[in-house]
Amino acid sequence: MRLFRCLAPMPSRKYRRRAQYLERAVPKGFRKKIMFLKGDAIGQIEYAPAEASGLPISGNGIIVMNCIWVLRRAKGHNLGRTLLADSIHRERNATGFATIALENHPSPWMKKDQIERLGFVSIDSVELRHRVKHKEIPFKVHLMWLPLKERAQKPAWNIESLLEGVTFCMAHPLYNPESLGIRRIFEKR
Repeated sequence: MRLFRCLAPMPSRKYRRRAQYLERAVPKGFRKKIMFLKGDAIGQIEYAPAEASGLPISGNGIIVMNCIWVLRRAKGHNLGRTLLADSIHRERNATGFATIALENHPSPWMKKDQIERLGFVSIDSVELRHRVKHKEIPFKVHLMWLPLKERAQKPAWNIESLLEGVTFCMAHPLYNPESLGIRRIFEKR
């Protein structure tokens, strides 16, 4: 089942926390779209209403984009914009989309400039550092916003929850693996 991992065909025990998240989120409106080219997955987007999001973002009528990616070999064809546009089209009642973006983080995913190219703007940020990996590299996490309705109320985020990292996806740059046994994997700078 492709919901468990970006490209994995079947779930396994190591995806227990992903399965728990999906059990809660799917009935509340979680969506995942995978883009294929000649049978190969080349991109995807995951999103859900704020109350079912894997990210600590809240707001009325807001859809939270957990992640979006397009493989490097498929870049340059506006496929990320296509994935987002399709999601916006399907979520006609949403007041806006929100997500996080990273600045100076070693991961190539969810970069601030990539998310800005999709039309999002930063409305808040916090500087963090990882408590285990790359401890010497501070990075910023931005709360990103793409309003869809006039006078849409901006989203809020829970920075204390953000310090715990995310558990909905092992590939997410802010993932907190169970094996570390650390409740807060990030700390404010």
